[in-house]
Amino acid sequence: MKIYFRILQYAPGYAARILKFFIYAILGVVFSAGYLALTMPMLKVLFNDSVVNASVPPLPETFELSKTVAEQTFNHYFIGFVQQYGPHNTLLVICVGIVVLIIIGNTLRYLERLTASRIKVDVVKNMRMDIFSKVSSLDIGYFNNQRKGDLMSRFTNDMSEVEGSVANSLKSVLKEPITLIVYLTVLFTISYKLTLFTLILLPVTGGLVAEIIKRLKRKAKQSQESMGRIVNILDETFGGMRVIKAFNARNFILKKIDDETSYHRKVNLSIARKNELSSPLSEVLGVIIVAIILYYGGNLVLGGSGELEPQEFMGFLVFYASMIQPAKNFSNGITSLQKGTVAADRIFRIIDTEPAIKNKEGAIVLSEFKDCIEFRQVSFTYGTDPVLKNINLKIERGKTVALVGPSGGGKSTLADLVPRFYDPTQGAVLLDGIGLPEYDIESLRRLMGVVTQESILFNDSIFNNIAFGMEHVKEEDVIHAARVANAHDFIMQTEHGYQTYIGDRGSKLSGGQRQRLAIARAVLKNPPILILDEATSALDSESERLVQDALTNLMKNRTSIVIAHRLSTIQHADEIVVLQDGHIVERGTHAVLVQQNGLYKKLSEIQKA
Repeated sequence: MKIYFRILQYAPGYAARILKFFIYAILGVVFSAGYLALTMPMLKVLFNDSVVNASVPPLPETFELSKTVAEQTFNHYFIGFVQQYGPHNTLLVICVGIVVLIIIGNTLRYLERLTASRIKVDVVKNMRMDIFSKVSSLDIGYFNNQRKGDLMSRFTNDMSEVEGSVANSLKSVLKEPITLIVYLTVLFTISYKLTLFTLILLPVTGGLVAEIIKRLKRKAKQSQESMGRIVNILDETFGGMRVIKAFNARNFILKKIDDETSYHRKVNLSIARKNELSSPLSEVLGVIIVAIILYYGGNLVLGGSGELEPQEFMGFLVFYASMIQPAKNFSNGITSLQKGTVAADRIFRIIDTEPAIKNKEGAIVLSEFKDCIEFRQVSFTYGTDPVLKNINLKIERGKTVALVGPSGGGKSTLADLVPRFYDPTQGAVLLDGIGLPEYDIESLRRLMGVVTQESILFNDSIFNNIAFGMEHVKEEDVIHAARVANAHDFIMQTEHGYQTYIGDRGSKLSGGQRQRLAIARAVLKNPPILILDEATSALDSESERLVQDALTNLMKNRTSIVIAHRLSTIQHADEIVVLQDGHIVERGTHAVLVQQNGLYKKLSEIQKA
């Protein structure tokens, strides 16, 4: 229940709203019980002629909360009403009373369900926003260790389970016990012996249903985890369709997803068997109990002791029959609640994850970059694998520093430390002499522009992709940024110009066009610090020339960190840093490094060959 109450806390003012829900539920049940209770005097009028000729019993001399006093008071007014207005009019009044009570009871039931629905939609909306807010605040390293499909499954499938759980639990788990308590109270009033006899039989039903629910919880967890794996396979398949077709790997993928969906089918079938068994099993047991009650209660009536009148026994059966559906709803609600709490537990594991990169209390809001970026004795480790080892590097304001070297040497990791995508394992990265953890993260990243090898674009218009993350952007500023990035001409050739939608991840554009839009985005941001991570390595010669010209325009008067695969693009850098196996092995200008006859010269000659 701890997880369940945590779910409810996502509804603003949930305590007051739950109280309102209970008030509507209690009143609704009382009015429903009232119209059922009216069936007993109706039966008394229909089947007992002596009521018309009986003498009107006196009112009790003293008032007290007891069944005897209640019966004497009711009989005084009821028999008096029958003798004054006749049995036909009395029957009419009882029928009208039943209709009125039903209308009032169902109106209250509508208000109760409307309150529950409002709680549900607020919980779902706020919980989804909390998941997204938390996930977007986590560090890049978290996403390297998680399957995207599993995260998406928690946001969609798990949230659907939580949504169903909240709705069913409010209507069934919280409300139906009220119904059962009220009806049991009435049953005790009618005959405590018969009610106690009934309660002795109920634990048999409850025990069997409880065992089914216990097994359902374990299976529900397996089902949710399997669905996460299915979504992950689908995400990888749709994103890598070109490779799948090129390598004739369709049958491999089909087998992979068939294995997972077969397992998901097996688990869900097991859930269905248990879930569907609980309802008919409880109904069969309920009918058996009713048959036993009929026999035991019938003997009390036939005994002639007056302990149980025929109309009271009929009323008892009406109330008991009315309890069967609430009991079934309660059982089904518990099942739904178990599945919902399993899904919520998976969601809360994400929400409770503490980001490795976060603002410290009293962080400095950075407004400008004045002096230099410095790596001081920096080392970094992925798990147990050292990537950077004892790096010392200073990048002066306005200078361009290129990072080159073999793959896996630590170039991208070194650049990722500057915007604090990661923090160093040892040592410190300083900006203007102050360690990066001292700065507010958003203000730090506001001073930086990043252009990566893979252009990250969104299924939106060209205008919105260039202006991404920026508010109140003028059209002329976007056009200027596109011109600087050599993108304006091809944009104007598209169907709707800057309002053209570019498809998923920019799929309607070529690689060079996507890259130039990414550069235009960086130009519009106008950051003092620029990080270029192999921005031209995946392009053809013509696109590379256009993109390189755009990058040259972008880098003017900025501090630039350039990760380069093609050494010809960084020959004019102020300093070239050669990384190998996490160490800086060479550094200097292009001319100096060529003369040293080291790794840089070797790499340069390989590319010329």
